Amino acid sequence: MAKLILTNEVAGLGSPGDVVDVKNGYARNFLIPQGFAVAWSNGGQKQVDQIRSAREAKVMASQEEAQALKDALEKAPIVISAKAGAEGRLFGSITRNDIAAAIEAAGIKGADKRSIEIPSPIKSTGSAEVVIKIHDGVIATVALSVKAAK
Repeated sequence: MAKLILTNEVAGLGSPGDVVDVKNGYARNFLIPQGFAVAWSNGGQKQVDQIRSAREAKVMASQEEAQALKDALEKAPIVISAKAGAEGRLFGSITRNDIAAAIEAAGIKGADKRSIEIPSPIKSTGSAEVVIKIHDGVIATVALSVKAAK
């Protein structure tokens, strides 16, 4: 097992500043090369403290911004145009990139495509809902309107 300090958020593993034990291959082949973590050392505690203090300062400032973004996402109509057949079936499905582009086109900045969760594939026109994790404890449920492109 390898002991690492996370430098970025890793789903299912932890937040920046957390010290985690992972298998050697996962650390060597994914986390460290991608820049998500650094190896633990005796001087690592100072780095952990710095990351945690920076994260706490960022949390204080961004909690209000996250709530404002949630309100904007839940109120604004998000419309996505996609190629569809005669019966309303899409050619393919709606992806996170499509949703992020539609949110930005609606004039809302700050929604990260990596935080968009699509509960079931969107493969037809009509309405659908997606969940966006904006911040710790701030989750927006966004209503989408999928229309056939002309």
